[in-house]
Amino acid sequence: MSTALNYVNGTWKASGSGQTKESSNPADLKQEVGFYQNSTAEDLDQTVQAAKEAKKGWSKLTGAERGAFLYKVADIMEQRIDDIATTASKEMGKTLAETRGETNRGIAILRYYAGEGLRKVGDVIPSTDADALMFTTRVPLGVVGVITPWNFPIAIPIWKTAPALIYGNTVVLKPASETALTCAKIIECFDEADLPKGVINFITGSGSVIGQGLAEHPDVNGITFTGSNSVGKEIGKQALSRGAKYQLEMGGKNPVIVAKDADLQLAVDATISGAFKSTGQKCTATSRVFVEAELYDEFKDLLLKKTAELKVGDPLSDSSWMGPCASKAQLDNCMYYINKGVEEGATLLTGGNKILSDEGFYVEPTIFECEDHSQTIAQEEVFGPVIALFKTASIEQSLELANDVEFGLSASIFTTNISSMLSFIKDMDAGLVRINAESAGVELQAPFGGMKQSSSHSREQGEAAKEFFTSIKTVFVK
Repeated sequence: MSTALNYVNGTWKASGSGQTKESSNPADLKQEVGFYQNSTAEDLDQTVQAAKEAKKGWSKLTGAERGAFLYKVADIMEQRIDDIATTASKEMGKTLAETRGETNRGIAILRYYAGEGLRKVGDVIPSTDADALMFTTRVPLGVVGVITPWNFPIAIPIWKTAPALIYGNTVVLKPASETALTCAKIIECFDEADLPKGVINFITGSGSVIGQGLAEHPDVNGITFTGSNSVGKEIGKQALSRGAKYQLEMGGKNPVIVAKDADLQLAVDATISGAFKSTGQKCTATSRVFVEAELYDEFKDLLLKKTAELKVGDPLSDSSWMGPCASKAQLDNCMYYINKGVEEGATLLTGGNKILSDEGFYVEPTIFECEDHSQTIAQEEVFGPVIALFKTASIEQSLELANDVEFGLSASIFTTNISSMLSFIKDMDAGLVRINAESAGVELQAPFGGMKQSSSHSREQGEAAKEFFTSIKTVFVK
């Protein structure tokens, strides 16, 4: 069993509080994974100051020089895939196949942004003065606070940290406490790559002390956050009040529309994958399915048949398709929504029960048949393996219902009709729309973010990342 230390100014150190907290295994209630630091406001201030002192030297390196460090981190991570993936599975319950895939994605993200160091950062703009040169360049924000969730404990810290670093910022990373040890494994790779002291810093502790402290700290120039809507909005308010830049990626209530002309097998398989992979604990997970009446019964029957075949169990076992909820709080939250669905009159078609309760926080994949779209199960984010299934009269009705929530993160349609595809692309209020593919997932080189209450309307990943992590500077030379 290990204890994760904070990483400040190139040194691993314990919190000044002298206190640690336990990280436990949601798949095995008897197993402690390790411990992490319960840091204080004083610890945070020291960490921010280290990043502040390092930013001038780091920003003066060329993009190629910064990229060389990221390439080195990626190579080190590649050698440690098994250790990182296993730790993530033990900490949050995602299957080992998924955490291996996530680790590989993190490595690919590092290499993608390493290459960004040699791409353009500005444009030449014609001047009305024939004797002048006018162009733009980009400058880093300075110190960036990175606050990450537990559901993607490898990919999300990297897809925020890598662009922040390549564009010349220094970083203070605060991971979710539930996956602090996994994130520490990632920071070990940065440490071994010998980045200059203070360029990347890592601190664990409560959201109320460390997360809020980052949002309020006068020396933190930007905050990038992924997590719940309630916490994200508070972070946005705090950052706005002092003029810091902020980026929020929050919830989703993601729909799948299945047209009467859809490929049935493809639509069912993608719905199951989108809804139940990672135990439904993705902001892009499928949670509502709208099926045209002509295909509805056939779709429902096949969906139930294939769901019944899913094996729920130990995420470290190759035979397990779905692991547990990440924590007791997540399991309780999931059961609350399942019970709410039953209370409000939705028909429980399958699932709805805790299972393997003596072992961990397991719940069955659950499907409700619904008629009233105003029900809680159709409106609020569950963040668990729960589907609300609706029969619709037309694509138009499906689109209307799909848009009838406060979120707008991702959405999918299954159809072979070009007109239906185009209507969906135009009319669906979501930042990510997918045709004949599951709602969850976006390639690392593409912008990612939501509409409505799902985000602060900024975008992560791909070239879009530089819009947040840099400021444009216009230069006029006479």
